[in-house]
Amino acid sequence: MSSLEKNSFIKSIQFYVPSLILLFSVFNEFDLNYLNIEYFSFNFVYILIFYWTLKNPLHLSYGIIFLSGLVNDVVIGIPIGLSSFCYLLICTVTAYLRNITLSPNFINDWITLLFTLLLVNSVEVIFLDLIFSIHVDYTKFFVNTGFTFLFYPIFLIIFNNFEKKIRIRKND
Repeated sequence: MSSLEKNSFIKSIQFYVPSLILLFSVFNEFDLNYLNIEYFSFNFVYILIFYWTLKNPLHLSYGIIFLSGLVNDVVIGIPIGLSSFCYLLICTVTAYLRNITLSPNFINDWITLLFTLLLVNSVEVIFLDLIFSIHVDYTKFFVNTGFTFLFYPIFLIIFNNFEKKIRIRKND
């Protein structure tokens, strides 16, 4: 009986791993922007949200995404609600893509990610620069968009393998 309880506990923990990774990454601001490497940064949170809301939205709820955006705003020091809006904008695009796609295709998802990154970063720049008059380095946003786009296939492989492990254990 105790082995059954342990197994269900492990299953429930694995189900919430994407949410835990999201919260951990926004608390630590894990997007490699602060390694002091000039012109190298990518946004792990955007990749995480894009993948899990596109492939399996049950693992990452919109409430956790919104809360993570608020935490990210506090950690970074930008106006409250901007990251939440950007994260939910990613969720909107992925929900639309999930509903119109008959058969998932890596190339279509990757091109959609590029469109989504350009849209989200444009919205963020518009809000920060034009509305809140916060100085924005456009080059850093462009580099961040490029590296985030290029690193998506790597994280796609990692997340696909993790999702297979969850699916196998879920069906056991």
